[in-house]
Amino acid sequence: MVFRSLFCAALVLAVAGLVEGQTNSGPPPNLPTGPQPTINITRPGSIADGGTLGFWSRMTDQGRAGGALLGKVRVEGVPLLWEPILISIICEGKAVNAARTDAKGNFAFLSVPGALTMQHDVSREMSTHYEGCKVEASLSGFRSDSIVITERNLRDDPELGTIWLHLANGRAGGTALSATSGTAPKEAQKLFEKAHNAMLEQHPEKAQSALEEAVRIYPEYAEAWYQLGKLLANSNPQNAREAFSKAVAADSQFVPPYEELAQLAAQQEKWKDVAANTSRALQLDPSGTPRTWFFDALANYQLSKLGRAKMSALNSLAMDPSHYIPNTEQLLAVILVREGHYDEALQHLRNCLTYIKTGPNVEFLNRQIALLERRTSAQSKAQPK
Repeated sequence: MVFRSLFCAALVLAVAGLVEGQTNSGPPPNLPTGPQPTINITRPGSIADGGTLGFWSRMTDQGRAGGALLGKVRVEGVPLLWEPILISIICEGKAVNAARTDAKGNFAFLSVPGALTMQHDVSREMSTHYEGCKVEASLSGFRSDSIVITERNLRDDPELGTIWLHLANGRAGGTALSATSGTAPKEAQKLFEKAHNAMLEQHPEKAQSALEEAVRIYPEYAEAWYQLGKLLANSNPQNAREAFSKAVAADSQFVPPYEELAQLAAQQEKWKDVAANTSRALQLDPSGTPRTWFFDALANYQLSKLGRAKMSALNSLAMDPSHYIPNTEQLLAVILVREGHYDEALQHLRNCLTYIKTGPNVEFLNRQIALLERRTSAQSKAQPK
């Protein structure tokens, strides 16, 4: 599980410190050294399982109303994107569900997150909770159209239609797309498109070769550097870091490379570098992404800036009701333990069990919940009546 060893170690030490009567002052516990696995933003049953195109084929074949909401995203003036786009259902100003687009810009909502799904009646849940809510997309530097979920969508026709993203601020702020792409020579653009097609066909070696040739022809091709860095991140982190750095050198307003640089720095426990990159990303795009806020929370926790860490963890969690970033709530619990808010920490750890249902982390969470329950019970009995 993503960064599981980080949170296990941090939570074990934090809770153990409470049981042994230690204070919460001083620096946070040291986390394990050495490289950590790349963060995985997929969830069981998500579009990413089995390949995006395979998922969408299965979803399209179902064609059922009531148990799903379907739609697509398009970016004005831009062909299909490499990166999945975050789609949120927003009810009364709060994100209550999230999905990601597939390789063709399609998205699907198939369930209601949380304990509601225990009713085993997705159609009734969606009708009860989503009618009149908005569906919006999120992409740095772009503003999204809104689609209102109607009774017809929930009972007769699951197709919501197309959400359009429009360029905002005239590129004055940060953006998920680089301005350098429009000035690239045609040959470099064709190589970039060739790399994209190679990735869709699951040929990363061909994609890497095309991207390397594209940046050779046009060294200022920020998006090509960025995609090259992502291809290299697992096999050669140093070269990946250099590629991401060249991307931001070519276009300092291009937001995605800062997030990737933050992750690489986190793997080396260079927390000041993590915070510097997340701060820059959030300066360019104050709304942020769940992943940027997560790394910002993790870095500031390690730097003993608990107030900032807590705020960032809460922001990540609020944008990610489907828990694509699976460890955010555990990190928030660690922060709350260090602040002495044990009841709140318990609430969040218990909530983790509503969406983390299998694997060794379930047993770990139950052990830590039991430790905190004993601590809070003893503390309550010790208080004067």
